[in-house]
Amino acid sequence: MDFAGRSRDLGHLANQLSQIRTSASGPRGRAVVLLGRRRVGKSRLAQEFVDRSGLQSIVFQATRGRSATMERDQLVSAARSAAQGTPAEDLLREVRPLDWVGALNALASAVPDNEPSIVILDEVPWLIEQDPGFEGALQTVWDRALSLKPVLLLLIGSNISVMESLQTYERPFFGRAVPMRLKPLTPGEIQEVTQLDAADAFDAFLVTGGFPEIVRTWQRGASLEEFLEESLSQPLTPLLASAALTLMGEFPDSSHARTVIEAIGGYGERTFSGIAGRAGGPQALPSGTLTPILRMLQERHVVTVDQPLSQKPDTKNKHYRIEDTYLRFWLALIEQAIPYVERGRGDEALRQILRSWTSWRGYAIEPVIREALRWILPNDRWPDTNAIGGWWNRQNNPEIDLVGATGEPVAKKVQFIGSIKWYDNRRFGKHEYAELVSSAAAVPGYTDDTPLVAVSRAGIEPGTPITASWSPEDLIAAWR
Repeated sequence: MDFAGRSRDLGHLANQLSQIRTSASGPRGRAVVLLGRRRVGKSRLAQEFVDRSGLQSIVFQATRGRSATMERDQLVSAARSAAQGTPAEDLLREVRPLDWVGALNALASAVPDNEPSIVILDEVPWLIEQDPGFEGALQTVWDRALSLKPVLLLLIGSNISVMESLQTYERPFFGRAVPMRLKPLTPGEIQEVTQLDAADAFDAFLVTGGFPEIVRTWQRGASLEEFLEESLSQPLTPLLASAALTLMGEFPDSSHARTVIEAIGGYGERTFSGIAGRAGGPQALPSGTLTPILRMLQERHVVTVDQPLSQKPDTKNKHYRIEDTYLRFWLALIEQAIPYVERGRGDEALRQILRSWTSWRGYAIEPVIREALRWILPNDRWPDTNAIGGWWNRQNNPEIDLVGATGEPVAKKVQFIGSIKWYDNRRFGKHEYAELVSSAAAVPGYTDDTPLVAVSRAGIEPGTPITASWSPEDLIAAWR
């Protein structure tokens, strides 16, 4: 499948390049810190941008575990290749840099003085891991040489916490680059790629997480069952392998982080105590062990935290979940099916996944719908609604799917309370409305005048007295 989607992201990069071209005075170079989860398509996006630009480029890919000396030699080699046929070629022929300042100066000498160009340094965290002096050297060469040329410098990395720290006040490169976080493809972009209807495009998002490597294997117009049948036909498909490779690289089997991830994604534990009990085995993980692990997983955007939204603060009543839907799907339904695929029983793997699909999807779709409504609102009908969340008490009974509010984490006013029903053929009707009315009264800030709303995959039964509703088509338009 050809490169698709990412028009917004390509537009951001094009804007940076445009500013370089139109710079009238002063430093002409611009730097972008491009960060995002592994396999989200950062390198592919950068290469696509280079190809479309038609500009001279220098692309350097770091290798984890390779010595700093070898990395510097490879960077100079990339610069030398780019400088062929220019005066810099002779200068670079004998360069053997002893430090990063020398290597980056060699790179700068290969960058044209009067024509726009693009330089890509990929997997920057690995360079920092091998030699902490890389950051200071980059700052020095950027200030003295690179920024004076019409160059767009893309610094790419998958370790989000390291890439974010590059931009903090105490670090050498602070203030010299603009951040750009690449997220997975949106449901709207997935619909564009797969040519599915809106409801089925949301299913495709839940299964693929929007990761391009997996989305590209979805044949246009194919149903969920057809996609799964093809993906389960052998054990090396992207759907089966991508999550395993990511977890293997970032979180070894022996680490507590891996067991915490499995407790949340594989077993559905949401509370601190539930995660501690599941991840600890015979004895619960101590708070002093679990707390820093959860903090680290949040910094890496593997785990995210939801808090109940209402007019009453409840900061300790947290729910933890896996942030990207593909990893959540893989942990809950794919990982346990892989042994069947390895034995050539993809049919049995498919049967087990489909058996649990509807119930798993009902919970997994909720944060996706809340995110869609954050894009849609506020609007003319709900001009003051700038926060979307859910609500639950300590017993998780009741749990409210949707709370629209003015302000967060503590709402100044609850704007509406709603329910999400994501069944294939069952519409939201009077029974579901009665459940919503009964539960809504428990939400701090609810009054008899608070509007009640619904989101339904299959539609709303006529005569159901809700104030507003959203369909899959309404929601997917949020990303248009």
